[in-house]
Amino acid sequence: MSEPVARRPPRAVRGDKLDQPREQRGPFLPRSTLSQEAFGVLSEKFARFMGTAQFLIGMTLFVAAWIGWNVLAPAHLIFDPFPFIFLTLMLSLQASYAAPLILLAQNRQADRDRVALEQDRARDERNLADTEFLTREVASLRLALREQATRDFVRSELRSLLDELEERSLARPQDEQRPPA
Repeated sequence: MSEPVARRPPRAVRGDKLDQPREQRGPFLPRSTLSQEAFGVLSEKFARFMGTAQFLIGMTLFVAAWIGWNVLAPAHLIFDPFPFIFLTLMLSLQASYAAPLILLAQNRQADRDRVALEQDRARDERNLADTEFLTREVASLRLALREQATRDFVRSELRSLLDELEERSLARPQDEQRPPA
């Protein structure tokens, strides 16, 4: 008889959390390697491509070739014998995948627009605060300059003091000539 082999607990895989149980996957379901961001970028590229003239012209040529082949080809080579049911099915399938991918791309663009709007609003608020600060500073400088003596004011005051001194000096010699009483 063989002894039972002790099983080791499975090692933590990158991204597993210790407080949550590990997902049980079968051997035929590999772990997804496509991240949400990569899938979003892929959907945006797909949505951009579907909005180009190249895609529309290519799709028009494909549908025209499909219809042309199934109308003009010999009966044994026609692969869509009913009034283009298979073509309608393929176009519906393409539309059923395209619509969610386009919506995902639009949601991602809306998220980017929202972030850009928030950044613009924050920048505008900073600019407004800076402008208000500078306005207050200019106003305080103007008030301070009004209280400052200007060159003309200082000259006029010096002139009046000089005139007053001259008057006093002229008045003194007369006082010296008077005899003391």
